[in-house]
Amino acid sequence: MLAIKIHRSYRIVVGICDSDLVGKKFEEGKRQLDLRANFYKDEEVDFEKGVKILQRQALEDAIYNIVGKEAVRCAIEAGIISEEYVDKIAGIPFALTLL
Repeated sequence: MLAIKIHRSYRIVVGICDSDLVGKKFEEGKRQLDLRANFYKDEEVDFEKGVKILQRQALEDAIYNIVGKEAVRCAIEAGIISEEYVDKIAGIPFALTLL
């Protein structure tokens, strides 16, 4: 399952994260991922619904914050990112986009 939250401000920001990572913090050197529920978790969705949400938000010129193996795989399937834009912190894959 994926945790997803859509933040609406001057631009739409989509936080999507593997559900089992929400609430955890990962550090590697000076870099960290702090996966707070208030940023990533509004609802939980399955992979297929996650792909549809990401594709729909791309039409709205959204920014994405993507964390976790399933979330990254979902974003790749949705055409939001490609594998070359994925980095890792403490073994956790993530990608940030500004489309």
